[in-house]
Amino acid sequence: MQINVNFLDNLRLEAKFDDFTVIADQPIRYKGDGSAPGPFDYFLASSAMCAAYFVKVYCLARDIPTDNIRLSQNNIVDPNNRYNQIFKIQVELPEDISEKDRQGIIRSIDRCTVKKVVQTGPEFVIEVVENLDEDAQALLMADLDESANTCIPGKDLPLEKTIATMTRLLADMGMKIEITSWRNIVPNAWSLNIRDAASQMCFTNGKGATKEAALASALGEFLERLNFNFFYNDQYFGEEIAHSEFVHYPDEQWFQPGDDDRLPEEILDEYTREIYDPEGELRGSNLFDTNSGRMDRGICSLPFERVSDGETVYFPSNLIENLYLSNGMSAGNTLEEAQVQCLSEIFERAVKREILEQELALPDVPEAVLAKYPQIVEGIKGLEEQGYPVLVKDASLGGQFPVACITLMNPRTGGVLTSFGGHPRFEVAFERCLTELMQGRSFESLNDVPKPTFESNAVREPNNYVEHFIDSTGVVSWRFFSDKADYEFCEWDFSHRLEDAGRQSKSSSEEEAKTLFAILEQMGKEVYQSVRTELGVPTCRILVPDYSEIYPVEDLIWGNTNKALKFREDILNLHRLDDEQLEALFERLEESEEDDYTDIITFIGVEFDENTVWGQLTILELKLMICLALGALEDAKELVDMFLQYNDNTLERGLYYQAMGAALDVVLDDELEYEDFRNSFLRMFGQERMDAVEGSIEGTVRFYGLTETNMQLEGLEKHQRLIESYKKLHAARAAVVVEG
Repeated sequence: MQINVNFLDNLRLEAKFDDFTVIADQPIRYKGDGSAPGPFDYFLASSAMCAAYFVKVYCLARDIPTDNIRLSQNNIVDPNNRYNQIFKIQVELPEDISEKDRQGIIRSIDRCTVKKVVQTGPEFVIEVVENLDEDAQALLMADLDESANTCIPGKDLPLEKTIATMTRLLADMGMKIEITSWRNIVPNAWSLNIRDAASQMCFTNGKGATKEAALASALGEFLERLNFNFFYNDQYFGEEIAHSEFVHYPDEQWFQPGDDDRLPEEILDEYTREIYDPEGELRGSNLFDTNSGRMDRGICSLPFERVSDGETVYFPSNLIENLYLSNGMSAGNTLEEAQVQCLSEIFERAVKREILEQELALPDVPEAVLAKYPQIVEGIKGLEEQGYPVLVKDASLGGQFPVACITLMNPRTGGVLTSFGGHPRFEVAFERCLTELMQGRSFESLNDVPKPTFESNAVREPNNYVEHFIDSTGVVSWRFFSDKADYEFCEWDFSHRLEDAGRQSKSSSEEEAKTLFAILEQMGKEVYQSVRTELGVPTCRILVPDYSEIYPVEDLIWGNTNKALKFREDILNLHRLDDEQLEALFERLEESEEDDYTDIITFIGVEFDENTVWGQLTILELKLMICLALGALEDAKELVDMFLQYNDNTLERGLYYQAMGAALDVVLDDELEYEDFRNSFLRMFGQERMDAVEGSIEGTVRFYGLTETNMQLEGLEKHQRLIESYKKLHAARAAVVVEG
């Protein structure tokens, strides 16, 4: 984690990281002002709070109340060496906690991350750099031997070369990459999280059988998501980028809708129009670009090659971001390696969807077959030794597709976690199942996985598939666990299915890519691909219409992210709207029929600090504030009641609206006098809060808690960091055009 420190007055310091700011000072006896804890005090507190965190996690997983659990830490200083200290952590437990849980709580404290780092002994590297912002080479793995040549199946170059190349490319763009966490809780299943230190919203996860494989995976995913703008998918790019020569890519094209808002002739082709617009309802305005908001400029469209004949077809960027998310995009050492990864993901997710929605039962992989892959067996054994039964299934649907499945059962909670993996090679597909299963997970997190069900509607509900796509935590049917499989087991291998002629001249990845493309051709599917090399590494994005979508095509009309364009400017200029404009905004919010509990961050594609009122704001609360500003107190009271009924906002915001509700009850009742209750309200809710409530009702306080902003995104540091990240990418693309 990157922590930036600013020097304030006297000895005060300001540390900034993520969306947080911490102030440190020194006691007056050390010539400070005593206004905040000292740096070492924060360090001492961190270990105590870390220990308490692990106690809380242990107790939450077992429904043990923590009300009567107390934890304390004292540091005992050696009089002969003040740097030699003993940290004594003591925990007081209620008598009714069993001996088993007492020992479990002690073990949980022993897992404290701060404690383990201190015991291991961190190494400090102190250096002077020319410019902190330009020092973009982060220390990813201190012990990586770049002279080694570790080759693994499915990769066309050694891992060490892949890591070195991708790290250099990111550094050249000014992306300072940092590792925020490593996981390796079972053998041969490593995972990590990396992110851009300057913009923490830009992050990826990597997985692999070794730490080097996991790091290469994370870096590759980071570059693929940069290449295809995934980090910035639904976000507003700001006015500077919106008015640039290009918004997404130098080869983008903008097309104006036809008469009556018809789709432009220049976009899509006959095949895709039948898929995306089967009823003829799709309009050009449904496809305006969310990121720029430039409706006057037309529909931003990106070139894709139709694989069947090499023709160029333009896909609206809006359509891609609404339907496909990150499905079918990959970076590789070679284009063919990237294509194999793209196509493997597409098959993995499409087959997974078919299995889930049709509630199919899969055949077990025989132990004799599984024994050929001892690394996978060792990882599965590690899970079962922790008390988690594991099912290893063939998901190829009788040898049709290169897909495997591993499912973990949690007898403690009755939940299940199902992981699918795709690759032409049987071994690689199953390895990906295992590493995907444990990616970023702790044993505690396995207590949160959902329980299987016989309710078919719950399994087939579209959002369930989205949950499976995001992190495999969707619901699974009990029918999936039947011993009566719907297909026979097949020990498949899709890496050697081409004719022998010419095989010697082809790389393994090239052969595998051709095989996977051929499967889609046999299915009658048109395939479209975009290849990007501007950032120095081959990346491709493959779309298979009517097969690789994550969201239903109806979302282009009913759930399109570009609905933000009708609201973004007014919401960002909220404080400057007059009553007539506020009434119009309220009416549009009502007519939109958008879920009242949708957060404004998602709604308009602008990132606010989550620790602010803006960051917690929902459409419901926004409508409530507008009613107060307009003096529509009865409507406001109704919305206050709704807010309080389903409130998951901060405690402070909840108390403010509790006070608001009580005050409105009095104000709207002709038989009650507000002055008769004011003193009690003040004693209950405090002067400051009641001043805000009374001012909001009287109209002298508008939009309490919301700081002013505008279309220039003033004060929105989190979103500004995201835009600065995108500008680095934008500049790299522009530079390639100039060089070309």
